[in-house]
Amino acid sequence: MQVVSSRPWGFVAWVLVVLIGGSSVVASQTRRSPTRVAAPDCTGRDRYQAVTAFVHLKNAGLTDNAKIDFTKTKVTRLASEKVSARLFRQVHRVVFTEHSGKQIEVITVNDVSFEECSETSFDVFVVSQHFSPVAP
Repeated sequence: MQVVSSRPWGFVAWVLVVLIGGSSVVASQTRRSPTRVAAPDCTGRDRYQAVTAFVHLKNAGLTDNAKIDFTKTKVTRLASEKVSARLFRQVHRVVFTEHSGKQIEVITVNDVSFEECSETSFDVFVVSQHFSPVAP
């Protein structure tokens, strides 16, 4: 992973645990239940998470507007945790597809509210390799 931020490593480790070993936690975070609080919906290719992730990629020289097919951009909320009375820390997976077919995958982390998907600073982690589970 290429890190485009200065988030403390403890939180980065937590994000990795959620991504690698927390598939049941991730699934439960995206559903409403009587014991869980509904979380803000910041998914969507036109929302803050995708737009800001693209700006970070562009500023780092990893892609540009002419290369990306924005209609194929996918945003998935992986985790959402209530951190205060009005704020939630959310982790999103954003996949950009270039016209050539190449995909650029990033993980974003920031705090959101029901009013704004951009309440705090924003971290973007570029996923350089993805390992699938090995079948037994």
